[in-house]
Amino acid sequence: MDQKEDYYKIAYSYMGNQHDALDAMEDMIVKLYEKIDQLKKHDSFYSWSKKILVHCCYSIYRSRSKVVLVDEWQDQMSTSGHSREHNQVDKNMDIHQWLSMINPRQAEAIKLRYFQDLDYQSIANMTNTSLGTVKSRIFNGLKKLHKLSGGALNEEN
Repeated sequence: MDQKEDYYKIAYSYMGNQHDALDAMEDMIVKLYEKIDQLKKHDSFYSWSKKILVHCCYSIYRSRSKVVLVDEWQDQMSTSGHSREHNQVDKNMDIHQWLSMINPRQAEAIKLRYFQDLDYQSIANMTNTSLGTVKSRIFNGLKKLHKLSGGALNEEN
């Protein structure tokens, strides 16, 4: 797969950890194999496969209970010896916590736009929504994040 890294980034942004992201990619490969005969336009394989990956992520996410592995998190914290790295980890945790507090569709659109650097039209295609809906979800989600963060998202380091 030439696009393996792109698939992984998408899966990771949905799943939040390497193990689940790889599981989603494996599920996607199986589904692609099973449904390849349904693909009508071969030049749209990449966008079609990304949609399947997103559906696999949703399926895994719904089927598994999410448990934070405290020991694993503490190991990650102890391996980063610099306070600057700790601050970045704290900021990332805050952002993910705030994202979990807003509408899931808004959080999804924000992650795809800002974590994966996808354009609005690509997000609309992947999520089977209109371009206007994607823009609205991002705009309203960012407003909610700004309120939740107390303006901290606009502060400079």
